[in-house]
This record gives sequence, C-alpha cells and structure tokens, in this order.
Amino acid sequence: MSLTSKNRIKICLLAPSLEFIGGQSRQAVRLRTAFQDEASLDVSFIPHDPRLPRPFLWLQRIKYIRTVITTLLYWTMLALRLHRYDLIHIFSASYYSYLLSVAPAIIIGKLYGKKVILNYRSGEAEDHLQHWPRTTVPVMKMADAIVVPSGYLVDVFARFGLYARTISNIVELERFQFRERAPVRPVFLCSRSLEPLYNIGCALRAFQLIQERYPQASLTIAADGSQRPELEQLAKDLQVRGVEFIGAVPFERMPELYDASDIYLNTNNIDNMPASILECFASGLLVVTTDAGGIPYILRHEESGLMVSCGDYKGVAENALRLLNEPQLASRLAHNARGSVRRCTSGAVREAWLHLYEELVASGGLAAGERVVKPSKSL
Repeated sequence: MSLTSKNRIKICLLAPSLEFIGGQSRQAVRLRTAFQDEASLDVSFIPHDPRLPRPFLWLQRIKYIRTVITTLLYWTMLALRLHRYDLIHIFSASYYSYLLSVAPAIIIGKLYGKKVILNYRSGEAEDHLQHWPRTTVPVMKMADAIVVPSGYLVDVFARFGLYARTISNIVELERFQFRERAPVRPVFLCSRSLEPLYNIGCALRAFQLIQERYPQASLTIAADGSQRPELEQLAKDLQVRGVEFIGAVPFERMPELYDASDIYLNTNNIDNMPASILECFASGLLVVTTDAGGIPYILRHEESGLMVSCGDYKGVAENALRLLNEPQLASRLAHNARGSVRRCTSGAVREAWLHLYEELVASGGLAAGERVVKPSKSL
C-alpha cells in the first residue's frame, strides 16, 4: 500500500467474542492475523458480546439480564471508542444479532463521520431484509460499503436495491493436507450444527440407503445442538449402524477429522458460503450437498462436487454411491475442488481487504445503494 506507517489507517473490527469461536469470530481472528505485519494498518477489536468486569461476571450467567447488561456495555463502548478510528469494519449476522450489535454500530460510526463497512454473512439475508424493513435497508444504505463472502448474497442484496461486493472468507489452506481418496471408502462425515435449518435428518435417511449397499459404511456426526436427542433417536429408528455422534469438535481438530473421512454430507436447508465445504475442498474430501442458499456459487455440480435439491435424501444417497462406484469422477471432482479455493487463501483475501480499506479512506467509498451488479455464479 502507498500509505506510510506515519499515517496508518486506524481500523476497528467488530465481531462476536473471540472466546467463543464461531464462523464470524473465526474469520475475524484470521483477518487480524493476516494484518498483524501490515505496517499501514492499526487494527483494534471490539467484541459484540464484551465481558463484564470480574466483580459483575455473575450477571452474565442470568438469562435476559445477560443480554440487557452485555448490550448496554457494548453500546457504551461504541459511543466511547468509535471516534478514535478511521474505518469501522462490522461483521454481521441477521435478525436480533444485527439489530443489537450491527445497526447501532453503523449509526454511531456515521454520527462520528467515520467510514463504515458492513460485512454481512448470514444465509438468512433475504428473509431478514424482507421482514425487518425499518432496520435493514435504510440503515445499511448508511454504510460506505457492503461486503459479503459470496455471489449469492450479492444477488440477494441487489434485489433490495443494495450494492454489495464480494470478498471471500479466508480458508487456512496450510492447515489442511490434501489427500486423494483412491479408492473411495464409505466413510462419511457431517459437521453442521444439530439445528433444524441444517436438516441432519436428511443425512441420516440418506445414510440408511447407502448402508443397504455398503453394510460396513460409517457416519461421524461432529456437531451438537438442540436436536441431538431427536436425531439420535432417529438413527435408532432407522436401524443404521456405525453412526457416531461425537459432539462439537474444536477447529484445531477438524483437519484430522477431514483426513479420516472420504465423503462429506451437507444437507442444509439454509446456507450462505459454508467454510466447511471449502475446507473439504482443501483436504481432498469429496462433497455431496444440497443446493441451499449460496452453495451453488461455490460448488458446481459434477465439476467440484455433487449437488441435489434441499431435502432430497434419495438424491444424496444416489450421488454418494456414484462417488463410491466411479473412481474417475471422484478423482476429477477432488482436484477441481482443490483448485477452486485458491482465491480464499489468507494472502488473496488480505489483499482484497487492503485494497478496499485504502479505497474508502482515499476516495470516500461507494455508497451501498449507489448501484447494483449481478455476478456470475462463481466462487
């Protein structure tokens, strides 16, 4: 960048707490790490869910009171600190998370005359924009830029008159060892949360059909959630063998889990740009997925993976069997998928953010509602 260390851009990242690593906070960690040696930036962080001082931590263990106290503390931090920065970079989910953590940051940032980036990441964007009209489009238009991780969300925002640009999520390729599966074994993995929108029941029903052909097949479900008891009962009712619910797995252990499996089942009903699929690509793990949300923008059917309609467990099973029975197809998909994640490397994403930061500070940015562009369906 052309800026010198004497006039570094002061950036404040706002994202969920780094103490509880989820999709947004994990990306915030990766971005901060990518910037740590960048002399032209001075990067700080404010969590959406700050911890209270030690004497008051007990308040955060009380339901509802926790939300009120934490939100008031967060708003106070915004009011007291945002004036220090040149640019406010806000990670955003949808619904109440957006309402309590993101909209106030946009408004306060603009009241201070700062450049504001809305970095929206929820696959529920269309429903959010449609049913929360007062707090979405008018407030989002105040941002100097809207950035999303997929072309899918670019198209969603365009339908509401909002211009968004794409910067991919960071995939730490160096953490994942590519291994071609030859031959492909009936060793399956699913790592999405055990919540209704992820439809793990679809994966279990597909696995039942797979096991009729491959009795030795196994399925590891590396996640937790409110539906775990119900899904464990479903596995018993379906009389499937070799299904293991191992609970949530720390990110540090995921490369090992990917390497131990051969086929990844992703049966979501709603999604955006799931990092797990990109991590599978980097690991050589073959992917069979539904076409939820933005998945068709990062995975092409019969090019980098196999894809069926949401809820089509028979289609999931049929495509998984294809991978087991067609080694040339499996090899081609794995190598194509590996090549498709190159733009998600830390260096590539870092350069994209640096370019945007410099553009906004130097030229005043591009208003979120200024123009609408529809991209092609690509990563």
